[in-house]
Amino acid sequence: MKQYLGIGLACLLGMSVLTGCSKSGVNTGKLEGSFNSAQPATKSSVDAAVAAIQAGNYTDALAKLQALGAQAKLTPEQQQAIQDVIAQIQKQLTAQAEKAQKDAGNALGDLQKSMKK
Repeated sequence: MKQYLGIGLACLLGMSVLTGCSKSGVNTGKLEGSFNSAQPATKSSVDAAVAAIQAGNYTDALAKLQALGAQAKLTPEQQQAIQDVIAQIQKQLTAQAEKAQKDAGNALGDLQKSMKK
């Protein structure tokens, strides 16, 4: 019976994390604006990061932005825009992890209550 409890809890946790990633709470306007006049390759990298954010793929977006931030030819405004978006992504990831943990705890409690009956 405990095996089913663990499997059920793992499934619920996975669903909770996946559904939490469907909406983007990250504002990319300043980032996109600061790269409007950038070289095509650089602008393409920003567009790819923004697309990943909009798709809720924060880990991919984070990797793209960190690689972009390592370029030496960025203006201070562009560097700041990247750092701001990275901070927003990290905040979203933390909030999603906290929600998933809370949901998993609630599910475990509910499952334990139902098994006592």
